Amino acid sequence: MSTVEVEPEGAAGVSVEVRRPRGRLRIGNLVVLPVRGVTVLAAIVVLVLTVAAAVATLTLGRLGIAPGDLLPAIFGGAEGKEKFVLNRLRGPRLVVCLGAGAAFGLSGALFQTATRNPLASPDVIGLASGAGAGAAIFALAMPGGAPVWLGALLGAIGAMGIVHLATGTGFRDAGRLVVAGIAVAAIGTAITQYVVYVVERDKASALSAYVNGSVAARSWDDATTIGLVLLVAAVPAVALSRHLDLGEMGDEVARSLGGNPGRARTCAVVLAIVLSAGAVTVAGPVAFIALTAPQIARRLTRGSGPHLVLSTLVGMLLLTVADLAAQQLPYVEPLPVGIYTLAFGGAYLGFLLTREWRSGRL
Repeated sequence: MSTVEVEPEGAAGVSVEVRRPRGRLRIGNLVVLPVRGVTVLAAIVVLVLTVAAAVATLTLGRLGIAPGDLLPAIFGGAEGKEKFVLNRLRGPRLVVCLGAGAAFGLSGALFQTATRNPLASPDVIGLASGAGAGAAIFALAMPGGAPVWLGALLGAIGAMGIVHLATGTGFRDAGRLVVAGIAVAAIGTAITQYVVYVVERDKASALSAYVNGSVAARSWDDATTIGLVLLVAAVPAVALSRHLDLGEMGDEVARSLGGNPGRARTCAVVLAIVLSAGAVTVAGPVAFIALTAPQIARRLTRGSGPHLVLSTLVGMLLLTVADLAAQQLPYVEPLPVGIYTLAFGGAYLGFLLTREWRSGRL
């Protein structure tokens, strides 16, 4: 622990305690990230579990690749059934899971840090509902004429545009952002439900799978799309990490230490929207990943800070495990992956509420 002397305008010197991390990760000359031992250990454990889930995705089941043949198949030796499974059936689906999970996890961490609300996520501000409404409109008005994912992307962008205008302050006021988002989410859900009930049953079934979140029948084009979104958003997110860390000390302290908390929060919300919209485009509005991944990351480390990297890894793990369950659970008809994340997210929120109630904080 060390003490930093700061002097805001018109005030005497103020002594502020700043916790120094034991280690730092330097990327070039511009980006320096604080590193804690427990965070590194947690990241390694989550990464190992994600690799195990990925291997299980490719090897389990009647069409799975034999474990001994998996590495040769990945590195160019796949033929016949193995080539079909790796290149068409499960490979793209797995990569989309990893990419979309990472995007959801990172977007949730950015959004919760920016709003200073641990129960906030892009889902709350209507992005997922807007995407579902856009997909529903495209499926009803232009069946077969335009891809459903395009409707989802336009719906997400439209919902965020309405929220931006409705708050009167853009994305800067966290309270107005959440209130406006809830209203837009309700409208988007109403539109989606209307379409599901109006269109023919077969179309409604396909639409229902999409609006619940699904990674079935994905292609390498989808994997490339989410990869590009992550590539574009990851660098500014990492650069923003220090400013978000300062913002947790309070706006006055952050300004005195050279930060701009208002701008940092706005940038974090915009990046969260970009990441979430990209994930929704390829996987549909998968619920609760953006909400729960940062929560789990904080509980693994029991430390403060945005936990951007660990939240990203946890998001990858959650969505990959959920999709593995969607593919391999016995005695259950194949369901969209979003059904499993809804069940997990609801159970997790119930656990949190029970814990808060027993501790007397509710």
